[in-house]
Amino acid sequence: MRIIAVSDTHGNYRALESVVMRNTDADWIIHLGDGERDIDRLFLAHPEIRERSIRISGNCDAGINSFPYFVVEVPGHRIFATHGHLYAVKSSLDTIKRQARANGCDIILYGHTHVRYNSFEDGIYILNPGSASCPHDGTKPSFGHIDISPAGVVMNIADV
Repeated sequence: MRIIAVSDTHGNYRALESVVMRNTDADWIIHLGDGERDIDRLFLAHPEIRERSIRISGNCDAGINSFPYFVVEVPGHRIFATHGHLYAVKSSLDTIKRQARANGCDIILYGHTHVRYNSFEDGIYILNPGSASCPHDGTKPSFGHIDISPAGVVMNIADV
């Protein structure tokens, strides 16, 4: 199973479309917030994407009616996907880890910081794909991909 995680597109529709069109084999596409209008535009241009997409509300998605977090069941794992602003991810990952555990999740996907992060901590896989439009860490715009198989979980961050 392949999951594509993208976050913080902030109006850069071309970046979002590029990521999705390069990964048409993905089972799930998860937009982690701050780009609701971009994903709406993607659904208009590519309606076939909608049924395998999850959209999360970010702090810049005011007035948009999406989920603040979402739990995704995949074979052998549960994913806690959120933008991150409600869990103070800019200062610590402790709160988001507690919330993931409370939901029985062993994979966390989040955005908000515009900084790439890929780690395995305390039995939890954690991925922030960075920003697909305006990274804050001096790297190129990026997205994440998660591969889940009976052999395990592999998470990577790639340039847009």
